[in-house]
Amino acid sequence: MQQELFTADEVAARLGLHVRTVRNYVRDGRLKATRIGKQYRIARADLEEFTGQPLTPTVRDTVSRQRHVEASSIVDIDAISPEAASRISTMLTAGAARRDGDQRLRLETIYDEERAHLKIVIVGGLTTSAHILGLISFVLEDT
Repeated sequence: MQQELFTADEVAARLGLHVRTVRNYVRDGRLKATRIGKQYRIARADLEEFTGQPLTPTVRDTVSRQRHVEASSIVDIDAISPEAASRISTMLTAGAARRDGDQRLRLETIYDEERAHLKIVIVGGLTTSAHILGLISFVLEDT
């Protein structure tokens, strides 16, 4: 069975004390701790014994972690007219506004008129990014 251990910094934050005070309690023997390398680790049971009450859950204890997956894509399109670049930018903006779900999406289009070059930067969830890439492909095939 794995025991939950806290650093001196974490104990200090939980108790509203300075970390030096916690270290002094450990050195004085008032708070049981295990030394790992040059740092102290305090077991949950020892901390509860020291305070005389059960620990209240912290945000770290209560928040379950959810997996977030993001894709970053950069699309470079050469030899594109300003009109076609504008059309793609408009369609992508509209397509991004109508996306399903709550996946975050960051979309940036940059057109360099001298080079006739369009750069599209996409950062978002996998499904949303795939949808945006599909829109780009559709518009390019149509132009």
